[in-house]
Amino acid sequence: MDRPLLSLRSTLVFLLALLADAAAGGLTALSGEGTPRSVLAGLAVAGIAVPFFNRLIDSDRPTLQPPAPAGTGAGEGENSG
Repeated sequence: MDRPLLSLRSTLVFLLALLADAAAGGLTALSGEGTPRSVLAGLAVAGIAVPFFNRLIDSDRPTLQPPAPAGTGAGEGENSG
């Protein structure tokens, strides 16, 4: 088996979600809530963080093209007569 189990992008998304999960759970525990509430808060954040980071690190979107310079005919009013 030469291929990795997860792609680099998937690994990064899950790692960032895990870090957000640990931060939320730790902060909830430090605020004086019990362990069950801290775990639930961490799991809730992880559930929201996976789709968030997945969209944030979206590789399928085309890159934005810079606007064309003025006078190249690529703007408004082209062929309007």
